[in-house]
Amino acid sequence: MRRGDRALHAYVGSVSLLGFAALLVMMLGPSASFVEGHLPQVLMLTACTVLGELRPVRLARREGANSGGSVTTSTAFAFAILVMAGPAAAAVSLGLATLIADLHGRKRWYKATYNLGQYSLSVAGAALVIAWLSPTAVLLDGGRVRTDDVVPLVAACAAFFVVNSSLVGVVISLAQRASVLRGVRDELLSQAAVDGLLLGLAPVVVVVAVHNLALIPFLLLPVAAIYMSARASLEKELQALHDALTGLPNRTLFRDRAIEGMATARLDAGAMSAVLLIDLDRFKEINDTLGHHIGDLLLKEVGPRVRGSVRGDDIVARFGGDEFAIFIRDVESPELALQIAGQVRTALADPYVVEDLQLHVEGSIGIALAPDHGTDIDTLLQRADVAMYMAKETHSGSRLYTPDTDPNSRRRLTLLSDLRSAIENHHLILHYQPKADFRSGRISDVEALVRWVHPELGLVPPNDFIPLAERSGLIAPLTEYVLKEAIGRAADWRARGIDLRVAVNLSVRSLMDLDLPNRVAEMLLDADLPASFLALEITESTVMADPVRAMRVLQPLADMGVRLSIDDFGTGYSSLAYLRQLPISELKIDRSFISAMTTSENDAVIVRSTVEMAKNLGLETVAEGVETPEEEAALERLGCDYLQGYLLSRPLPADELEVALPELERIWAPHPRQWSAP
Repeated sequence: MRRGDRALHAYVGSVSLLGFAALLVMMLGPSASFVEGHLPQVLMLTACTVLGELRPVRLARREGANSGGSVTTSTAFAFAILVMAGPAAAAVSLGLATLIADLHGRKRWYKATYNLGQYSLSVAGAALVIAWLSPTAVLLDGGRVRTDDVVPLVAACAAFFVVNSSLVGVVISLAQRASVLRGVRDELLSQAAVDGLLLGLAPVVVVVAVHNLALIPFLLLPVAAIYMSARASLEKELQALHDALTGLPNRTLFRDRAIEGMATARLDAGAMSAVLLIDLDRFKEINDTLGHHIGDLLLKEVGPRVRGSVRGDDIVARFGGDEFAIFIRDVESPELALQIAGQVRTALADPYVVEDLQLHVEGSIGIALAPDHGTDIDTLLQRADVAMYMAKETHSGSRLYTPDTDPNSRRRLTLLSDLRSAIENHHLILHYQPKADFRSGRISDVEALVRWVHPELGLVPPNDFIPLAERSGLIAPLTEYVLKEAIGRAADWRARGIDLRVAVNLSVRSLMDLDLPNRVAEMLLDADLPASFLALEITESTVMADPVRAMRVLQPLADMGVRLSIDDFGTGYSSLAYLRQLPISELKIDRSFISAMTTSENDAVIVRSTVEMAKNLGLETVAEGVETPEEEAALERLGCDYLQGYLLSRPLPADELEVALPELERIWAPHPRQWSAP
């Protein structure tokens, strides 16, 4: 159990025990006899206390405050009983009212016992003030208002209010792990006006009850006025805290309710809460194509679908635009959170009919869990947002937050700083993986792959630092670094009689850089390397991010003689119409198809179709990730042009590659081939 949770449990237990002790003392003390002669009035006012506790008006939390509140008219009647019949009767009356209300609201047992203890201590505090300031400990005796009663009455009202509000402020602050002083201050400020009016009404209730019990119903009118005024205030607050389009809570109300839910969840050992952040896919296209009116009508239908796909006590909100959020107080496991996200996506995927138009949208969902991913709602929302963008990038639909994909995590921020330094100080190295020609047996091409040996972390996988570079803006200097190193190495090899074309991978940001052809031309000129010795590899998804702009970058590169290749072909969503227009020379078939082609007929068909299509388009084909002689033999039969993979060689440093080249070409000699480990 965390230290903050232990403090909360200890506080709730202490208030409950002290409250029960105070109740016992009041019931056994001399004040218990005060009820004699006032039994009808006590019973009538107890009924009013119970009614007031059953019908509270919830008040929304003020911006920046730690606590919210509610108007319960029960305090006016309970305080009247205290003044008229003593603390024992008031404590029993208020305790009975809160127990009935908590049972009716199905609150957890520890909440009910805490509320009982809280009210008992509030009554005891007011009773002590009366006993201290009034010699007879009796106020408004016989229903008469005396001058000597004014100061004790005001002081007792203040004591009841301060004790009650302070106890509430402390428990909320501990639950939220916020400042206790601020929590108490906010609770006092938020409740002062209404509670002051209700407690101030108590002496009038006493006078009326003692003189004529039949007038009590008329006294309910000013109480009802306070109640209705609070409701009117609440209506305004509700409008400010709900989304006008869908009627769902907005971000502010979502935060408040999630904070309350997390505070309750912390009292359950081992409880886990979840925040799901939803972003609609392709909604912008609908808005831009059909107009905002259709987009708004669509969002009106999305809200109920999200609401209907989760439990009734889960909190669903719209944050604005096409972003929705869900808070789930209790989830048993991360798998259950992912299952709920799947239910939401299924509900969203059904077609929508908006003004006779059938529309389709899906959702990308990011999930963050408390306490694993954060203990406050703002942290959870930020991390759910990270997970949601990862779900979009990977097209996985829903994604659970993981620190290693968070650009704001401490490790990734450290890596980012170190990567910047490694690029500036030339601490990155390139390894080169050869590519063999099926027809000639020669190794004429190598692919440059960047490696980072961190001084403290050792070898950092490319999958860790390349996505980090792409998100941080470092991909441009990283790509330029790799291009300069690769071009310089190819020029050095050529000067020593080793003719190898070097291939470099381009990211989407590089491909969208209209100045890239000019910089590549300058690098080639500085190294005195013909453009034909450089190849640039791009993925299908990179091209399709903006085909028109990609063409403006690729065409000048092709015109100067740079060889262009589509990498990981078959895994993206390219259009054959665009593919035909691109100035490319080869397709690299993704390794996932190569590894399965000898066991899966479907993958074999894909590879064969790709090779045939490439030949018809005048393109060459490269098989990536070839690892077995069986795969090599099948590819040769299909007419594939080049092979690349561990069967030939793993990526090697430049000096090791130079040493290995003669042996690799001997092994990869034309038929018959003798396969052995290089």
